[in-house]
Amino acid sequence: MSDKKTTESGPLRRGWTTGCCATAATKAAFSALLGGKFADSVTITLPKGEKPVFPLLEPAIGRDFAEVGIVKDAGDDPDVTHGAHIRARVRRLPPGSGTIFKAGEGVGMVTKAGLPIPPGEPAINPAPRAMMQGVLAEVAAAHGTHADAEVTISVIGGAEIARATWNPRLGIVGGISILGTTGIVHPFSCSAWIASIHRGIDVIRAAGLSHAAACTGSTTEAAVGKRHGLPEFAFIDMGDFAGGVLKYLRHHPLPRLTLAGGFAKMAKLAEGHLDLHSGRSQVDLARLAERATALGGDAELAEAIRAGNTAMEALELCGKAGIPIGRDIAQSARAVALRESDNRIDIELLVFDRKGNLVGEDGFTQG
Repeated sequence: MSDKKTTESGPLRRGWTTGCCATAATKAAFSALLGGKFADSVTITLPKGEKPVFPLLEPAIGRDFAEVGIVKDAGDDPDVTHGAHIRARVRRLPPGSGTIFKAGEGVGMVTKAGLPIPPGEPAINPAPRAMMQGVLAEVAAAHGTHADAEVTISVIGGAEIARATWNPRLGIVGGISILGTTGIVHPFSCSAWIASIHRGIDVIRAAGLSHAAACTGSTTEAAVGKRHGLPEFAFIDMGDFAGGVLKYLRHHPLPRLTLAGGFAKMAKLAEGHLDLHSGRSQVDLARLAERATALGGDAELAEAIRAGNTAMEALELCGKAGIPIGRDIAQSARAVALRESDNRIDIELLVFDRKGNLVGEDGFTQG
């Protein structure tokens, strides 16, 4: 089902989005509803011309409906929906009714403003909706009839899968979202995570919240929660993508942002790195040694930092020597964050150690 993409590390299989699978199931179900029987497989055409073929799972035809499932293959992407059973049930509606989308088992409902779909609607994004409407029109034209239909999308076990996604925080309840713009999952791409960051910011803005927090992980998030008492949806799951947060805020600003992370990741941000993943940026120990010297550290301390293995070791050495390197990192990282957000938001920068202890901060400009 999935094709291959060659990279420097070898071949990686591309996969199909939940929207692509829902579209394939919709086409197969509507074809069976109009033609009276299911084929063994279904082929759809994606926005960029690809034509994936999907085998069908558990087809069923009733008096006024047809439904069938597709097993999602995410290729080599570490996708929580890989292997999910995605089903479409299609029921004909009177001419002129249009397309009505419904959430079946395991598909979430939108409850907060700021997402591409308004509150009260199934969490089926605009691009998959358009793809499904397209295959309905295609099948209807082939049978010389109208395309008006009710489409119910289900994901078996979707409510459980959703617990491993951002949906609960975004106000999508009861299951996962049906996503995808091209229909293709590119292995290990960052696009899904960054898209979730953007949607989180959109929800915060739509709720009129004036203060949000972007954290690199659960330890820093818990520490910021204790410090500010923000509601859960005010937290942006930044992970390693500081650039994804700051660049989006440049065009979709909030009044105040607390940006928080561990010492190592904030040390990278302080040097201008916007992707904080260990595989894509490294802590510069020599630069940390220079910072320690500028703050009053002696030559022995600088040499120990340069000869060390980790940023946390440098932090511990500076702590023993009474050198406030955490504060220095916070100040430099905040300057980078302000620059990347085009100074459109007020930023507080917090630096923590592995245990969640605050080791450096540079506060808001406005009190």
